[in-house]
Amino acid sequence: MKNTQVLIALCMVGLLSACASSKSGDVYTREQTRQAQTVKMGVVESVRQVKIEGTKSGVGTGAGAVVGGVAGNTMGGGKGRILTTVVGAVAGGLAGSAAEEGLTRTDGIEITVKLDSGNMIAIVQEATEEFHPGDRVRVLEGGGTTRVSH
Repeated sequence: MKNTQVLIALCMVGLLSACASSKSGDVYTREQTRQAQTVKMGVVESVRQVKIEGTKSGVGTGAGAVVGGVAGNTMGGGKGRILTTVVGAVAGGLAGSAAEEGLTRTDGIEITVKLDSGNMIAIVQEATEEFHPGDRVRVLEGGGTTRVSH
């Protein structure tokens, strides 16, 4: 039974990592390719470290419920086994949901940019590039997505 639990836990981690989607300024989805973007130029006014919450797709909840249910099913006997299976599934679902959110949480930055037009905007994206106040940057907008790049 231990091997089954380990296998299920490994599958859960694999599913969670597959759910992660990038919010980086330099990663594009397949749908965003070959799409026109509006480019605005500006200067970075400030940069602030932020956290980008993880995904809550339900995969972690489902996988955790399976793991918890299997673990609960190995305890008790008769009607007690049914109860431990249900309690294990509920607890596993809660733990799996929290694990999914925690494993897919990322570091981000909030970049405030003064556009050449005089307008100020702030954009949050993953912290994959370094930006500093005074940097000349491009702000790309298109398809409901806005990103900052050098």
